[in-house]
Amino acid sequence: MVIGVSLLNLSSEFIVMLERALQAKARELGVKLIVNDAQRSAERQVQQVENFIAQRVDAILLNPCEVEASSPAVDKALAAGIPIVNVNSETRSAPTAFVGSRDEESAELAMEFIARRLNGRGNVVMMHGFLGQAAQLKRDRGARAVLARHPGLKLLADQTAEWDRAKAVTLMENWIQAHGTNLHAVFAQNDEMGLGALIALEQARLKDRVVVASVDAIADALQAVKAGRLDATVFQDARGQAGTALETAVKIVRGQPYEKQVFIPFRLVTRENVDQFLK
Repeated sequence: MVIGVSLLNLSSEFIVMLERALQAKARELGVKLIVNDAQRSAERQVQQVENFIAQRVDAILLNPCEVEASSPAVDKALAAGIPIVNVNSETRSAPTAFVGSRDEESAELAMEFIARRLNGRGNVVMMHGFLGQAAQLKRDRGARAVLARHPGLKLLADQTAEWDRAKAVTLMENWIQAHGTNLHAVFAQNDEMGLGALIALEQARLKDRVVVASVDAIADALQAVKAGRLDATVFQDARGQAGTALETAVKIVRGQPYEKQVFIPFRLVTRENVDQFLK
């Protein structure tokens, strides 16, 4: 069985974790994968799916770049009669199946943690991921739902750093210049940006005054939580998402029963429980 895989961006550590988990599961199931890196381009992703269709792969796993712009990839696969499973992120067009997590939940866990640490009062900034991607849209929605429940929390600024650590350093430096000691917390929609914010805050010697929480529980973030530098991250189960998505695709190809939607829960990681995730 040959399965085509189009991934959002292999320069992101979380997507690398997904890819490794897919390869491990493929070896276990005796499946051949053709893995393509879309490099954050929905247009390139659609072309990759067109190539998979031309190669007549048995199924496609799509890790979408964007909700809208990656939807034609789903439409083309279905029109060609090839099952397509979205993993980790969503498209407007409904695929054969979806395996991921509820992104609103990750933001709610992180922002509620911030609310508790600030006793419900303070100024927060939010770093967005790549605009238009499902995770960015839904983490924004989840964060704002928590802010609405805590009127003492004020969103001072929000802007994209495109899931990127270096861009997050620059953005945080700009916010430090603009807001200085009036800044009490940072919610970054992924760990790469959270770690970038941390670097800028530490360089400005402001970290002791600012709570930082982010999402994904990548290795660097877990080490930063363990060391007491990063206040919290939210564990997103790359292995669970990848393994379940590939198993679902195999079931579909074999005509076996499968679940159309599988949601894998997020978990808050702090210094108290980080050792469970460092195993």
